[in-house]
Amino acid sequence: MARSARGQAGVPDWVEPMLAKPDRGRLPSGPDWAYEYKLDGYRAAMRVGPDGTTILTSRNGIDFTEEFPTLTGVLDLAGRTAVFDGEIVVYNEAGNVDFGLLQDRRGRFRKHQTAGRVDQFEGIPVRYLVFDLLRLGDQSLLGQPYEQRRAQLTQIPMPDPYRISIVPSITFAALAADRLTPQQLLSRVATEGQEGLIAKHRSAPYTPGRRTDAWLKHALTHFQEVIICGWRPGQRGFDNTLGGLLLGAHDPGSGDLVYLGDVGTGFTQHARVELKAQLQQLERGTHPFATAPPREDVVRARWVEPMLVGEVEYRQFTRGDGRLRHTSWRGLRHDKSPAEVIAPHAQPRDEPEPPQPQRVTVRVGDRQLRLSNLDKPLYPSGFTKAHVISYYTQIAPVLLPHIADRPVTFIRFPDGVDGERFFEKNVANGAPEWLRTASLPSSGSRGSGEIINYPLIDDLPALVWAANLAALELHTPQWTVSQGAKGLPDRLVFDLDPGEGTTIVDCAQVALRLRELLITDGLTPLATTSGSKGMQLYAGIRTTNAKAPAAYAKTLAEHLAMQTPERVTAKMTKAVRTNRVFIDWSQNNPSKTTISPYSLRGRAQPTVATPITWDEVRECQTPQDLTFVTDTVLERVGLHGDLLADLAANRADLR
Repeated sequence: MARSARGQAGVPDWVEPMLAKPDRGRLPSGPDWAYEYKLDGYRAAMRVGPDGTTILTSRNGIDFTEEFPTLTGVLDLAGRTAVFDGEIVVYNEAGNVDFGLLQDRRGRFRKHQTAGRVDQFEGIPVRYLVFDLLRLGDQSLLGQPYEQRRAQLTQIPMPDPYRISIVPSITFAALAADRLTPQQLLSRVATEGQEGLIAKHRSAPYTPGRRTDAWLKHALTHFQEVIICGWRPGQRGFDNTLGGLLLGAHDPGSGDLVYLGDVGTGFTQHARVELKAQLQQLERGTHPFATAPPREDVVRARWVEPMLVGEVEYRQFTRGDGRLRHTSWRGLRHDKSPAEVIAPHAQPRDEPEPPQPQRVTVRVGDRQLRLSNLDKPLYPSGFTKAHVISYYTQIAPVLLPHIADRPVTFIRFPDGVDGERFFEKNVANGAPEWLRTASLPSSGSRGSGEIINYPLIDDLPALVWAANLAALELHTPQWTVSQGAKGLPDRLVFDLDPGEGTTIVDCAQVALRLRELLITDGLTPLATTSGSKGMQLYAGIRTTNAKAPAAYAKTLAEHLAMQTPERVTAKMTKAVRTNRVFIDWSQNNPSKTTISPYSLRGRAQPTVATPITWDEVRECQTPQDLTFVTDTVLERVGLHGDLLADLAANRADLR
């Protein structure tokens, strides 16, 4: 964590940064707003003591000072203390902020640390771009309006512009004087290849750690036609699968075929198979570009004749090296020829894509659906409802078998994960007539006997309908509906929940112990992350007693808790979970539900409940090892298939 400022030459305390909300595709406009360029670097607070002592602290409270020593001691505040908010960035040779270079620099810093060197780290030059002033001297400025904080910030001398400078704040009035609108400013930002804009309300105070409507971010996303010039096989023993594509386009001036970068996400399993088959027919011995791409970019590349055209979504085009950044595959474009594909900088104006219509009618399978608010961000990163629908559409072939014929409980997030959420068991008003449902008596804690009309999500149209409701999370019981009635359980589940002081790493160790017990009893356990903090173990079963799975699971959980009471608990009471993994056996109760495999979670990022191999469980060293977001999950399914596919096939008797 960040160093304590107390005792360090009077350096002020760290202030948790204020955060920006996505603007839902609608950049705010009017005299109450000012606009700043959205920066692609590391968010950091700069805290300066009265003698110039400087501490840099990341947005998560991590001390950055040793990593960026050239940014220390750069300001002389005449004995005053200060806390600044800003971004650490690296510029490329084209004069653009380049996050890739910053990442490269971090890799070199980590090697420097690992080598145990005592000399000061010197890497690619960095610059601190300041956009807010939170304290000056003894005065906290958090409660002052944005425009007053900015006014004081601009009065502070910045003696070395190569190391520190102030981010311009462009007011609505200043735009109007230049005969410009905020939307025209956004178009200019897009043309320059910048990340986007942050709109800030001029009268708003600084609210540490909060994400409010006073700061709204508008990130830019683009679409680009590309020529497929090569491909890479998948890794980790899956050499027979396509892992990614190497992309090109024609330079507008010379007409030469130039390298644009690569894309490794956004593919369905079918697309990987189909593309690989087509590309194998076009293989050639050397790359087709006028100039050889960087060697490190084309390791394991297999080159092809540049004959196929596709389309990618991307967030940024870096003009210095001519690369598309943050790419995702959208599909082949059979209506385009390679000769028509021009590199992004060829466009006379790189306008942002127009907002999608608020309501569109689409055909999914043999059903017609009315979709709404597709551009509405449901996650802070800008992951929209359209992205949610796209993910569930692509993952449907492996997700649907796990929820088919099971009554589904939704957790809906109509205003995104930062807004209100609610559980929904009854089918929502306005559901299509063709949606399959099951009317069953409630057996939950809120009263037995009430009839609930559950949705049954067993085909793609039903899944897209649910996604359009912002039903991010799909929860199901361990039994199915048979002939309109509740069936017997066919799955056993253990939900491993890490208490305070533990993580999924501890869950993985408990999972390995549970696995041995289950195998000894003749079951075939399979593992999945919860998409949140913990994980689940599943096993297919046959039983004639609906209460048997919970009783059996409770026995095993209590057995492990008795063996290692300091590491495991089988009790639900939160007070006893600290530094322990709670084995929740109760989710085998017929009234309980569990997050479905491949379901999204309503967390800060679009993480997914992801099936994993036992090798991955054994090798887990950090929580990040078993944290997967949508793109990664789709890629994993393309490489592995469904790791839970054998769940139904390997059922054991449980009485």
